[in-house]
Amino acid sequence: MTMYMTDILENYAVQQPNEIASLYDGKKLSYRDFYQRVKRFAAYLQEQDYEKDDVIALYTLNSDLFLIAYLGVQLAGFVVMPINTKLAAPEVDFIFNHSQAKGLIYDERLAALLEDVSYSFQYVVGLQEMKDIVENDHYKRTVVQLEAHDTAVVMYTSGTTGKPKGVMLTHQNIVATADIWSSSMNMSRKDKMFICTPLFHCAGLHVFAMPMIYQGGTIVIEEAFSPTKTLAQIAATDATIFFGVPSMYTIILNTPGFKEQSLNHLRLLCYGAAPMPYELVKQVKEAFPNVKVQNLYGQTENSPAATSLLDTDALTKIGSVGKPLAQTEVCVVDSEGMSVPAGEVGEICVKGPQVMKGYLRYPEETARTIKDGWLYSGDLGRFDEEGYLYIVDRKKDMIIRGGENIYPIEVEEVLYQMPEILEAAVVGLPHEVYGEVPKAFVVLKEGKSLDENTILSYCQTRLAKYKVPYEIEFLAELPRNASGKVLKHTLRPKVTTI
Repeated sequence: MTMYMTDILENYAVQQPNEIASLYDGKKLSYRDFYQRVKRFAAYLQEQDYEKDDVIALYTLNSDLFLIAYLGVQLAGFVVMPINTKLAAPEVDFIFNHSQAKGLIYDERLAALLEDVSYSFQYVVGLQEMKDIVENDHYKRTVVQLEAHDTAVVMYTSGTTGKPKGVMLTHQNIVATADIWSSSMNMSRKDKMFICTPLFHCAGLHVFAMPMIYQGGTIVIEEAFSPTKTLAQIAATDATIFFGVPSMYTIILNTPGFKEQSLNHLRLLCYGAAPMPYELVKQVKEAFPNVKVQNLYGQTENSPAATSLLDTDALTKIGSVGKPLAQTEVCVVDSEGMSVPAGEVGEICVKGPQVMKGYLRYPEETARTIKDGWLYSGDLGRFDEEGYLYIVDRKKDMIIRGGENIYPIEVEEVLYQMPEILEAAVVGLPHEVYGEVPKAFVVLKEGKSLDENTILSYCQTRLAKYKVPYEIEFLAELPRNASGKVLKHTLRPKVTTI
């Protein structure tokens, strides 16, 4: 019989009942206690008259209760839908309405935003009530036989290119992804995974939390990233694996006294969600000489799991996201769907047991995105002669200037080489003659100064003339979603035709 995440959790509750499953806010839960709470919450949900395929929204901050709810909904036989807590009320309302969610599990600290949401749920439970539910045997659970292709989770995409879409992931998707990533990162039950990125995002859940449970290790949960506190907690909990988006590593390296923390237990630093410039990778490796680094690439639509760049190649395969993961096929195709030779740019396609079931209530979009089992990612990339994949850019982010293709990432990489620049993002600026020209948005490091002419002069010596930004705009920070991706579509309204 195929085992899914709740089955694996149950096995560990029997095989290693006293080993620590989660650590949050000083509170440890053994595998036995953790699974007991998952069962109790599942029993409660079954008493609420939900039906198969009903969607239950999970709107909470990071905590052990988040994971208990996430797994409890699945154990009960329903569909869990984590919600980005950083969204505005109209965005949350859109997701509630589009998904037709029947129930809501919410953090009372977020109640103010929910007051501005018009959608009505049939069932609602707050975390304070949930705490009582999972601490006591109030309800009797009915055992439900989970099926491989049943929808387990709906995760709405970040909407970096428009309205978010609900990605349907199955029980098979999640357990396959846990298997794939735990193998890639050589996880074991001795590991302690430190998670301070949002659990409502697929990376926190499916790349780190679920693979850790898959191997019977410990998940160390922090509500949010706060550099000084995060570093102290990594040290205090003897965490062995940490994940951060590139901007988090920049902040850590610039945090006073970070080298004074005892981080000797760390063995792996993971990064993803956005490209990490060569200089930053180099600085991270110099700051943590005994720790390996690993780049992770995937999308919500593939659970997310596609490729990974291991530590051995971190500084030699600059800009690469590595090779395909186990159980995974990756190809690069042209507009006709034909594979292109190494070195040529095309759309990245992924195939494997982690590829989504489809988009919720968007059958036509599903058909356009999944063809013959291949997920068409919308990312542009190329393979080198040794089979390493390079992300060139999002298909929709590419700038066409007078017939010449400009990939924003290549301009951004040059900007990141300037020591005064903390962050950069390049988008297309409408132009009456050329159609589009590149415009750069730049964030400077604290205490540093640069002017537009200095930046343009620097770019002119390192880029083809047509790739040099037409203009520079300085910002205090770049707009990002909760997973750390720059929201370029919010920058585009800032540009006007010239």
